Amino acid sequence: MEKQNKKIVVLGSLNVDTIQHMDKLPERGETIHINSLTSAPGGKGANQAVAAARQGAQVSFIGAVGDDANGRFMKQALADNQIDVSRIVTKSVPTGSASILLEADGSNTILVYGGANMRVTVEDVQAAEDEIAEADAIITQFETPIPAAIGAFEIAKKHHVMTILNPAPAKKIDAELLRLSDFVTPNETEAQVLIDQDVAFNQDSLMNAAQALEKLGVKNTLITLGKSGSFYKVADKSGMIPSFKVKAVDTTAAGDTFIGVFAANIKNDLSNLVPTLIWASRSSSLTVQKAGALPSIPTFAEVEADEK
Repeated sequence: MEKQNKKIVVLGSLNVDTIQHMDKLPERGETIHINSLTSAPGGKGANQAVAAARQGAQVSFIGAVGDDANGRFMKQALADNQIDVSRIVTKSVPTGSASILLEADGSNTILVYGGANMRVTVEDVQAAEDEIAEADAIITQFETPIPAAIGAFEIAKKHHVMTILNPAPAKKIDAELLRLSDFVTPNETEAQVLIDQDVAFNQDSLMNAAQALEKLGVKNTLITLGKSGSFYKVADKSGMIPSFKVKAVDTTAAGDTFIGVFAANIKNDLSNLVPTLIWASRSSSLTVQKAGALPSIPTFAEVEADEK
């Protein structure tokens, strides 16, 4: 893969993750002991930004933290990855956080407190218009308010910047945001919520889902399928991208890695689409072999070494 050195803006969440390692989830009413407890920087926005930055992209972040130790911790974590944090604002509520219940087989259940993430405003986004205008692509998710996402994508479209929407956590969304999105990147559960119908892990079902999204205004669709790989429908091309078979330790940031790596490597004319999707899949396979969100995301050199 040829390194692209792109400019990426991420509008998204900043969470301090508390990871509770356990053999299995408790049943309702059950008390269990956890095996260990760790904390690490995370949040979908932070994960995607770091994934892009570790691919060599120049990344700017739009988001919010509280006036607290966690907020300072998150800003430093991004800065340590050479991410521009000048557009991260401080709000009068605590920094976002997440409790990750991690089972022995690598499966996770995540409880998120939005905190300052949910206070990001359209005005915060408008203040970053210069950064958006100069970018090759902007990414956002659903862990910050939808009006801010719409405002960011409106600015991006004004300046002919690629827009990538990760509709997670899953929920119904404003059709306007879908129309402003060049790429929509749900997993299979999120795709089901968007189109209000079941999605199976086969090409016919996935194609039907992509066509249903097209009717809602979506231009290009990437559906991530965990260990089953991913599906793409981009312009008149479609297909499956297989996953790389590895032993999963923690799947927390796998999807975020895929999206950040895709944004950092896809050419504006999409001429390297399939190689970029394979590269993103390989990157995600490296992420799941380590514990934690940000700490597990590979660099360009690590993915390149794995390819060899």
